[in-house]
Amino acid sequence: MKFVVSSAFSDPGHYLALARAADAAGFESLALSDHVVHPKTLRTPYPYTETGQPRWEPFTPWPDPWVAIGAMAAVTERLRFVTHVYVLALRNPFLVAKALATAAVLSDDRVALGIGVGWMREEFELMEQPFAQRGARTDEMIDLLRTLWRGGMVEHHGRFYDFEPLEMSPVPRGPIPMFAGGLSEPALRRAAQRCDGWVSDLHSTEDLRGYTERLAALRADSDRAGKPFQVFAAANDAFDASGYQRMADAGVTHAITMPWIFYGGTTNSIEAKCDGIRRFGDEVIAKFGGT
Repeated sequence: MKFVVSSAFSDPGHYLALARAADAAGFESLALSDHVVHPKTLRTPYPYTETGQPRWEPFTPWPDPWVAIGAMAAVTERLRFVTHVYVLALRNPFLVAKALATAAVLSDDRVALGIGVGWMREEFELMEQPFAQRGARTDEMIDLLRTLWRGGMVEHHGRFYDFEPLEMSPVPRGPIPMFAGGLSEPALRRAAQRCDGWVSDLHSTEDLRGYTERLAALRADSDRAGKPFQVFAAANDAFDASGYQRMADAGVTHAITMPWIFYGGTTNSIEAKCDGIRRFGDEVIAKFGGT
């Protein structure tokens, strides 16, 4: 089991200290969430709560993930960074490819792309991207990004994107891992058959076991069968080393957590957050042999 600290809802001014603390405590990665805006009037229901209301309030900070990753990579040595999740179809794929390749090169290949298809129609309209067929566009964008990151003169002729030979530099030294989020059957199929792993929402351990079993079956029925597959997950019933071991037994490879919650609850104190990260490293991560 590897461990991932979530920066969701944290003050961006705390990011560098959080990253340094996580790097020292043995966390494998730090995860960043993604939204561009929060409309005053939100017409689109949030799909991951019973009420359809988001888990955050207006004016919650959503810093640009790649700018934040660049800053945090500069003050850490081994900590990796992953988006949880980045709304890929909301963006121009060439700009995404450029941002990630640059981040990979400057961070010594410590970045990974966790993607989702998005749920907020208002954001798509603002960014002038079609909300319909965003899943199909995401699938093609996965292939397009891998093509651009190969280096050399490349071309792509698809349903949504079409270009003659060109090159984009710099490129990463190796493939950038891509993980897909979502709970629908198409989302699980995308993760298992097109990507390197799956990113969960918040679930019970038993629910996670059901998802990992379905993902394994889908993976086995694809041309990516046999390749490493990672599961990034947050569980609502794992609070200590034994709980995280149950997650590992259920097929989770990376546990996502906000460790300071276990040592005093929700806080906006950077000192309390860093102390929680250190204590979690000593009391939990150390029992799994570090990263």
